[in-house]
Amino acid sequence: MQKITLGKNILVVNGDVSGDLHSSRLVLSLKEKKPDLFVYSIGGARLKDVSDRFLYDVVSKGSFGFIDSIKGIKLWIKLISLVRKFLDEKKPIFVILVDFFGFNRQVLGMCRHRDIPVYYYIPPQVWASRPKRANTLAKNAKEIFAIFPFEVEIYKKLGGNVSFFGHPLLDLIDLSDPLAKKIERGPDFEYKIGILPGSRKSEIENHIEVFIKVFENIKSVFKNSKGYIFGVREFDDDFYYRFIKTKDLVLVRDEDYAIRKNMDFALTASGTATLENALMNIPMIVGYRTSLLNYEIAKAIIKLPYISLVNILLKKEVVKEFIQYDFKVGKISDYVIDLLKDKERYNLIIDEFVKLRGMLGEKGVSQRIASKILSDFEIL
Repeated sequence: MQKITLGKNILVVNGDVSGDLHSSRLVLSLKEKKPDLFVYSIGGARLKDVSDRFLYDVVSKGSFGFIDSIKGIKLWIKLISLVRKFLDEKKPIFVILVDFFGFNRQVLGMCRHRDIPVYYYIPPQVWASRPKRANTLAKNAKEIFAIFPFEVEIYKKLGGNVSFFGHPLLDLIDLSDPLAKKIERGPDFEYKIGILPGSRKSEIENHIEVFIKVFENIKSVFKNSKGYIFGVREFDDDFYYRFIKTKDLVLVRDEDYAIRKNMDFALTASGTATLENALMNIPMIVGYRTSLLNYEIAKAIIKLPYISLVNILLKKEVVKEFIQYDFKVGKISDYVIDLLKDKERYNLIIDEFVKLRGMLGEKGVSQRIASKILSDFEIL
């Protein structure tokens, strides 16, 4: 058992909004149990809020997508140099890496070379593409914290030390009664339509105008409808208001889901938001559009029939997907308007969402992971 003297350092690294949210929760749980841990971090605004020393904001400045990653190589070289210097000078007692495998695999290797234990939280989706990543992780991480139960067997087969303590969204979202969404809605109903265009600049710019036009088409049929664009902290109001041209659309900031849980339908970019919606019983469509080259590369390496986590977990298309060439205003509008007119189809989607809950574990995920990490050491 490794001994920790008071005031020693740890490093936490993530690279996107979702990972930033979950890593910040884990840091809070660690500090609650061991207040004198000194947390250095690389990530985004949420992790910065809970860290003792924030090293770099990669969430708002980092790159995304295969081609964007190539463009961002100077940033990555800078970050690798920053991490290398940190590891040599501060000698952290352990490192927590959260998702963001393209960069974090480099950190994993640097830590292995220096005999610094690494905990990997939210491993890459090797079941969707590039399965060889699992080998790297299984061989080099002290422990892997999976967020889906079926991931455990993948890493165990490779000799990895892996645990499943539940999906971190369960710590953030209060599971609502599905009957609350199964209400009668007529043509005069005030539909609340959520627009979630993504969390990175390129994602938002690729999706938001199509989603807004779809909302306008919905409103032409359901005239009392209201639209809510859910903004992320990384972008200010002016960025979003470039796209908002009608008083029937409002920009909201809603990190505690208090507003989103009341949505009747959501136009959602592929990502964690789809699973969040499902846990709140919000029927949705999933859309995604990227550059042609990014799309062709992704299509070549991703072997699953769906991109939405909801559909992947349920192993069927419960949520309609509109990807790349199908990401068109007319197609999406026709589907959504027809669905909102059909109470039975709408309610069947909610019934399918309920099945997801038993797959994801129980609340208290970050607390259990924090306890496991600290139990590996003798705290002095």
